[in-house]
Amino acid sequence: MATEWEGKSRGTVLGYRIYIFFIKYLGLNASYLLLHFVVVYFCIFSPKSSRAIYYYLHKRQGYSRTKSMLNIYTSYYRFGQTLIDRATISSGLRDRFTYEFDGIGNIKRLLVQKKGGILLSAHAGNFEVSPYFFQELDEMSQSQISVVTWDTEHEKIKSYLDSATVRSTVKFILVKEDMSHIFEIHDALSQGELVCFTGDRFMEESKLLEETLLGKKAKFPLGPYRLASRLKVPVLFVYVMKETKRKYHLYARTAEVQRGDAQGLLREYTKNLEWILEKYPLQWFNYFDFWNDKTEQ
Repeated sequence: MATEWEGKSRGTVLGYRIYIFFIKYLGLNASYLLLHFVVVYFCIFSPKSSRAIYYYLHKRQGYSRTKSMLNIYTSYYRFGQTLIDRATISSGLRDRFTYEFDGIGNIKRLLVQKKGGILLSAHAGNFEVSPYFFQELDEMSQSQISVVTWDTEHEKIKSYLDSATVRSTVKFILVKEDMSHIFEIHDALSQGELVCFTGDRFMEESKLLEETLLGKKAKFPLGPYRLASRLKVPVLFVYVMKETKRKYHLYARTAEVQRGDAQGLLREYTKNLEWILEKYPLQWFNYFDFWNDKTEQ
């Protein structure tokens, strides 16, 4: 099993085309129903991902072997729901869901200051629908969210969604080998924009930090934490979690950042992420050997 993320997410343009087709012509409930067939496929033909889910549930969350096996299916299903929900919300059907805001005042204050800010999230829940949460805020009218990503598929998905659905203010900054993305990040922050990092994935040969998550050391990318700890901008931990079938819950917590202390920021991040995963254990969507422990698979 790969011990690092391989740079490509499960979501593809073709997948979103299919989701939007079913949503438009069959409805959300029918799309959820058809999702069960897709999940069966992944349970059978994605053994590496299934082993990663099993390890996470059994070894890191402490589920029994039986409960862990049964919840492999549930984990895939939750992930599929988040993709369908994103397509639904971005199609202009935002009113199909209800939303709860926990800590939204932290984001409002950051936007009012117009000095820029860094949002640190993870591959847990459905952060990619967050721009549609913010649409009702007056402070967002002149603001922009930039998502820093290693995944080139995001740009293709974004382009397709913009052509087929309701446009959002989000844009993507792709991490490049020549490090030019650093200038894009600084430029976005200098214009008062919000820059979002997912702080739980790294590519091979990336510079890394280690910290304990759910009782075991894991590797994290150095870049987001070094940058966030060096720049004089506020840092928030932000997650958007699926609460029920038609309800999402946004969490925004202010991070205490010591200048230049990337390790300290990572430690605070992992504690906050543990808190989220305790509440929503089946919304952890890192389907690879995150803790690099093949002996316990």
